[in-house]
Amino acid sequence: MGFLFRWLAAFVLLAATYNPTDYSYVRWALTSGADNLPVAVLIGLVLIVAYVLFFTAVLRGIGKIGVVLILAVIAALVWVLFDLGWLSLENRSVNVWLGIIALSVVLALGMYWGILWRRISGQLEVDNESDA
Repeated sequence: MGFLFRWLAAFVLLAATYNPTDYSYVRWALTSGADNLPVAVLIGLVLIVAYVLFFTAVLRGIGKIGVVLILAVIAALVWVLFDLGWLSLENRSVNVWLGIIALSVVLALGMYWGILWRRISGQLEVDNESDA
């Protein structure tokens, strides 16, 4: 349940920021954000804070190499689905949704990795930092 919640949170964050429909922050800010500039700035800052929290957790959890490896696995999966004819990449809207799903999986795995690692290995990680 923990991974599913993290994936849903990442998916909502990414889809709320940008998606191919008319219901996203980017589209709203470009079309009528000037009329509501303080609200647009506030929502933009809240989104930035959410992204910083996610990216910090992901980079601490799986690191840059982990992000690249997960994206490579997802890209290979898309390639296989395309090669088998189960997926067509002609529709731009579908491509954007695939990107949102792929990035949300990376964010969710990065956030969940510490929990998963402790379950797999049975070990507990403790940071020992001396006060200097």
